[in-house]
Amino acid sequence: MKQSTLRFIFAVIFGVMGVIAWILWNHRDQTSHSVSDLPDLPSELAAAPIVEVVVPASLSETEATGERAFATFCAACHGTNAAGREDIAPPLVHRIYHPGHHSDEAFHIAVLNGVRAHHWRFGNMPSIKGVTRAEVNTIIAYVRALQRANGIE
Repeated sequence: MKQSTLRFIFAVIFGVMGVIAWILWNHRDQTSHSVSDLPDLPSELAAAPIVEVVVPASLSETEATGERAFATFCAACHGTNAAGREDIAPPLVHRIYHPGHHSDEAFHIAVLNGVRAHHWRFGNMPSIKGVTRAEVNTIIAYVRALQRANGIE
């Protein structure tokens, strides 16, 4: 075999090993949780919202369905109207989450696989059990409606 062919084979092998190591490293601390796993806080201990959110005057049927799904699956951490909760989870009504930076598919991936902390210092987001892709679509519609009402497009 030529030396250049051997180099190529070793490069591919090390590249694949690196990808596998990265995947294992990035998923080592993530566990799957449901919202019901989270403790309920007494109202006097509830974390303060991080941002003020302007709520749209009206929501489409899909957005209203998403609002209900958000309340069920997301609000325990991300707060009412996606305003975030101090020391718990970030607001989704924030320029970081505009569609050009975090696509709709990024929300699906976050729910399915969880997310390692990278924009905020709240720790990793676990994957969320019990929410369907269709429900995530409605949640995204609701969050995007909130973002538009707050000048994030």
